[in-house]
Amino acid sequence: MTLAVFDLDSTLLNGDSDHAWGEFLARKGIVDRAYKEGNDRFYREYLAGNLDVREYIEFMVQPLLSFDLSELNELRREFIRDSIQPMRLPKAESLLAEHRGWGHILVIITSTTRLITEPIARLLGVEHLLATDLETEGGRLTGRIKGIPCFGPNKVLKLNDWLRSTGHSLDGSFFYSDSHTDLPLLELVHNPVAVDPDSTLHAEAASRGWPVISLR
Repeated sequence: MTLAVFDLDSTLLNGDSDHAWGEFLARKGIVDRAYKEGNDRFYREYLAGNLDVREYIEFMVQPLLSFDLSELNELRREFIRDSIQPMRLPKAESLLAEHRGWGHILVIITSTTRLITEPIARLLGVEHLLATDLETEGGRLTGRIKGIPCFGPNKVLKLNDWLRSTGHSLDGSFFYSDSHTDLPLLELVHNPVAVDPDSTLHAEAASRGWPVISLR
């Protein structure tokens, strides 16, 4: 069966869920001004293409270590309602429905943590999620990444591991992304599509004859 793979932030959503989570924690008073400034700095580094994703994840998770998983789940519900619902894109959800109607298997692949993105995938009706996983112990986060961060070339590794475990293949596959950091995976699939792309990806898509679409 054909895979339709989607990046999440700034592709299926009109914004970045990772950065929005930091903004949400700041509004709740869970983090201080210094954290907000750090969150903004990491987001600028991501946009510039020079983010150290491990450093960012370790920074992001520190304020959450005092919460147990049930408390984090309650925070997530509020976050989805207040921050993610306004980011939903009707055209993106129509695209998901189109692939679903063709009988394709839908997959979201994102560098953002599963903690943040699991309920977003459910909200969008996408069963399969590949994300950056966080280690837990005794019902709490440890502050460490489990496995490899799902970012840049590692997305290819994560997807290949999933393909081996499920028996699926990339025959006829689609991948939709806004970011040049996803070029390794865009180059791998049969049908790469640039979605509201950054300037680097837009130029690459134009030079390679890839479709460029907007879901905004």
